[in-house]
Amino acid sequence: MESFGDVFELVKNFCRNYPTISDIGFNKWINVLEPVKMENNTAYLYAENEFARKTVLDNYGEILKEGFYNTLGFDVEIKILIKDEEQKEEDEANKRISELYGDSADALTFENFVKGKSNELALAFSIAVADKYNKNKKVDAGSIFNPLFIYGDSGLGKTHLMKAIVHEIKKNNPAIKIIYTTGESFTNEIVKAIQNNSTIEFHEKYRNADILLVDDVQFIAGKEATQEEFFHTFNDIYNAGNQIVLTSDIAPSRMSRLEERIRGRFLKGVPVDITSPDFETRMAIVKRKANLIDLPLSDPIARLIAEKIKTNIRQLEGTVNKIKAIAAYTNEQPTMAMTQRVIREMMVENQPAEITVDRIISDIAAAFKVSPEEIRSKNRRANVSLARKITIYVLKNVKNMTYQDIGNELGKNHSTMTLHYQDACNMLKENSQLKENVDEIISNLKDK
Repeated sequence: MESFGDVFELVKNFCRNYPTISDIGFNKWINVLEPVKMENNTAYLYAENEFARKTVLDNYGEILKEGFYNTLGFDVEIKILIKDEEQKEEDEANKRISELYGDSADALTFENFVKGKSNELALAFSIAVADKYNKNKKVDAGSIFNPLFIYGDSGLGKTHLMKAIVHEIKKNNPAIKIIYTTGESFTNEIVKAIQNNSTIEFHEKYRNADILLVDDVQFIAGKEATQEEFFHTFNDIYNAGNQIVLTSDIAPSRMSRLEERIRGRFLKGVPVDITSPDFETRMAIVKRKANLIDLPLSDPIARLIAEKIKTNIRQLEGTVNKIKAIAAYTNEQPTMAMTQRVIREMMVENQPAEITVDRIISDIAAAFKVSPEEIRSKNRRANVSLARKITIYVLKNVKNMTYQDIGNELGKNHSTMTLHYQDACNMLKENSQLKENVDEIISNLKDK
């Protein structure tokens, strides 16, 4: 069952990136399907009700088949069952218990976090935070970091450390009130609370926490109502002497659209970064993941994976998962050829989305609080003009477009594009904050 769950995760990733499936369609119809089992080359999945079952089969059935073929290398039939509501509730309860106390074999704990030079400080600080709530340990107050702010590229283990803190505290002190959320979920909850006139309940939920953990907190940057709410939530928890743990893909000093008063509070603690793991750490991660899922991997195969996939732990683990899935359903032992094929596929699947002209204009418009239409227009308002010049700079340096091509995109004369580009270069040399903001825009474009 676990290996089929891994297979279906890969199938969902295939569907998520399928050109004709929108994000809304994926989340509403495919992401909610639950894997049941694989028998005789037939994949059995649970759907919520008969309408959902028919919608999925009619609109996404062939794409799901293509996803299974892409993952396993052979044709699979799709059978969608209607899940009994009582069983569903029981499964959800068991899932919550497992996530809370870490009962599953691959629970995210400190014990199965692979330590290396790239993450040892972040691990040490996380353990110190968890030990603060262990009645059997006396922790030096100087070793407690509040807030603890862990930052680094996606897929390097930040969420693992967050979940490990939760696991350790719950194990040693179950009465502690812990709230774990993400920047996106926090934003969605406050929007819903405002719409439903339930902000008092929202305040009671968050501001009375003994420890608040917010993953991907960078999501709140640029969202005024969310930042206002987060500011007061942070203050109430911090002033009560309670713990806050935050993670982000970038350092707080680089969050250009984050309010200064919030940035200052993030820097009250000790920000600590996680960098890409070295070869020895990558080898240890590959072997640990293989052991967790009972996959026999020879040292040469483990070494090949660690040598080829260098920057992302999720890709390392995803590669091992995919090898396990193929080996399980083809009754073959992992080979070098199989591993090389999976690595190639994983690296292609994880390529960032194409950086299109529309994406660039849209991201710059959002950063400078104008509309994409204004950037393309003849509007000469100062903030629009600045956004337009930065657009020209990014199109030139990221897309390597000619001035003629940029002019065609923006409906302007190519000689004007040359002048605007030079203006942008001069402004970026003179204004370090603007340069930092533009670097962040370019970094986000390349990471998506």
